[in-house]
Amino acid sequence: MRYIIPVTLVVVLFVYGLIDCLRSNASDVRTFPKAAWVLIIVLLNVIGVILWFLFGRPQYAVSASVQRSGQAPTRHVPSSGSRSSAPDDDPEFLRNLAVNRAQKLEAERLRKLKAELDAREAKLREDHPNDETKK
Repeated sequence: MRYIIPVTLVVVLFVYGLIDCLRSNASDVRTFPKAAWVLIIVLLNVIGVILWFLFGRPQYAVSASVQRSGQAPTRHVPSSGSRSSAPDDDPEFLRNLAVNRAQKLEAERLRKLKAELDAREAKLREDHPNDETKK
């Protein structure tokens, strides 16, 4: 009964490492070819998975030294030539967001000013009912 949790963790780690290796891009795998890593993981089990995470798994995160040097990180660009980006990475989308926000704020400001003007006119009509100009 006390071996259930450790065995479960070992199996989960093994399956996760194997699936991670199989799903990774062959050109991004480090140290050995992808097929060699699959064999290492299958033959060495937990030790193979640990080796995979330490030496074979692709590193997609930007290292701190690259961020400090000011260099742009290199990315794998799809071979199709079309590069899609998320909306929050698109400068035009962000510009449109700022313009829409400014327009909404201006419309709200104008609504408030119109409401104040209508309230002043209503108060003036109440205070001076005989001063109506004829049109």
